[in-house]
Amino acid sequence: MILLSSCFSGIVAYSVSNYNGIVIVIDAGHGGRDGGSVGANGTIEKEINLEYALALKEKLTASGYRVELTRKTDDGLYSETAKNKKMSDMRARYNIIQNANPNLVISIHMNSFSSSEARGALTYYRNGDEASKNCANLIQASLNKYCNATTAQGKVGDYYILNCSYYTSVLIECGFISNPEEERLLNTDEYKNQFIDTVYSGLLLYFGNGGNNTSYI
Repeated sequence: MILLSSCFSGIVAYSVSNYNGIVIVIDAGHGGRDGGSVGANGTIEKEINLEYALALKEKLTASGYRVELTRKTDDGLYSETAKNKKMSDMRARYNIIQNANPNLVISIHMNSFSSSEARGALTYYRNGDEASKNCANLIQASLNKYCNATTAQGKVGDYYILNCSYYTSVLIECGFISNPEEERLLNTDEYKNQFIDTVYSGLLLYFGNGGNNTSYI
């Protein structure tokens, strides 16, 4: 098994001067009562999702992007009086996306699997959406270039956050917290910052290639 501690060696440093006008929604998965997956050593997915979402927001806003978050705290977005809190939470995320009118939606998650050997970052997109597929493939290519990821391209994913709007949307599973070694790395600031830099490199390629908010369904 190849460890990930040096997987980002050789990252290309990009700079961007003025991307004002591009709006990105970053969605930190889960929250509140919905903790998501629990790692091999106790990592709670909702917490680390938010850490990565905030780090990506900081990176993008420093480069001139306008960024909206679906959640900024540990709290869920559901109404406490809702009978179906999961659907209430998802509808709240949908409303934030609609109000932002974004060029891109990025949902941040951590993966989990029954085998502790499963590892690597995966990027998903909505089936039939060429803009989302293009963005997912560029992010995945960046992850593949600088990390020993497990798939060559983005993958089709049937997730609410991808399907709820016509905006270009991707979902990034940053790694498997069910893998003890990957869980450890995901919890380090060094790895988190390197991971965010790698995703950012893929996004620059996407917008540099004329990325827009047009989807094809």
